[in-house]
Amino acid sequence: MKHLSVAHACLLCACLLSLSGEVPALTPQEAPMIVRAAERGSQSAQVMLAVMYRDGDAGFPHDDKQAAHWFELAAMQGNSYAQQVMGESYSNGRGVPVNLKIAADWFEKAAKRGNIQAQVALGKMYLDGKGVAADAQKAAYWLGRAADHGNSEAEYLLGRMYRSGKHIAANPALANDLLARSAAQGYTDAIRFIQAIENFGYEIDEDLHQGPAHLEQLATDGDAEAAYQLAMRYENAAYGVQQDNAKALYWFKKAAESGSVPAMTSLADIYAKGLLGVKVDLVAAQEWTARSKRP
Repeated sequence: MKHLSVAHACLLCACLLSLSGEVPALTPQEAPMIVRAAERGSQSAQVMLAVMYRDGDAGFPHDDKQAAHWFELAAMQGNSYAQQVMGESYSNGRGVPVNLKIAADWFEKAAKRGNIQAQVALGKMYLDGKGVAADAQKAAYWLGRAADHGNSEAEYLLGRMYRSGKHIAANPALANDLLARSAAQGYTDAIRFIQAIENFGYEIDEDLHQGPAHLEQLATDGDAEAAYQLAMRYENAAYGVQQDNAKALYWFKKAAESGSVPAMTSLADIYAKGLLGVKVDLVAAQEWTARSKRP
C-alpha cells in the first residue's frame, strides 16, 4: 500500500475537512509523521491527531481528553473545523467539562470563519438562550448565514421564526420559502411542520405545491431558485417526482450557473462525496466551494 507523505496527508486532510468534515484513515506507519508535524505546530496534523485519538484509529487508544487537547491547539491557530469541534465538546462534555459559554465562544469563532455547522449551532444557542443571552436578531443572523448556503436545519428554524413572528418581524412569504427549501432537501421536521399546517387548515404559499412541470418551465426560463428546487426534488424523490440522479445533477448545475449559492454548495458536496453517480473529484468540489463564497 502506498503511504501518504505528511505534507500530502495534511493537505488532503485540509481539503476534506473544508468540504465534509471527514479525514482520511491512516495506517500505524503513517501516524508518527502526523505526530511529529502536530508537535511542530501544523494545525492540519493536530486535527488529524485529534481525530485519531477521538476515533481510536491507526493504533491510537480512544482518548477524548487527548483529542480535545489537539483539537484545541488547532482551534487556537484558527482552524474553523477544530473550533467547531471544541464548541461541540464544551456543549456535550466530550474530553472537557460542559461549559456552554465557552462552547458559544468557540462556535462564534468558527462561524465567523464561515463554518456552516457552527453558524447553525450558534444560531440555536441565541434562539434558546443557552450559553448566551437569548437574542432573536442574532439567532436570525447566524441561521440566515447558514440558510444562504443551503443548510436545511437553518432553513427550517429560520422559517419557523419568520412564521411565528415572535421577537422578529413576521414574514410569511419568506417563512414559506425557507420551509419549502428545507422540506425539498428531505429535512424531516420541515416536512412534518408543513403537513401539520396543512392538516390544521392553514394556508401555505403555493410555491410549496408547485408541480415539477411548472418548476421545470421556470427553471428552463433561467430561474435559479426553480432549478435548485427541481434538483432537490429529483435528488430526494420529493413532492411527487421520482428519484433521478442525472436530472438532479443537471438542474444543480443549471441553478449553480445561474448564481444559486445553495446549488453551488450542493455540487461541492456531491463531488466531494461522489454522490449522484459521479466520481469523487476534490478539484471540482473545491472549485464549487470557492465559487459559492464569492461576493
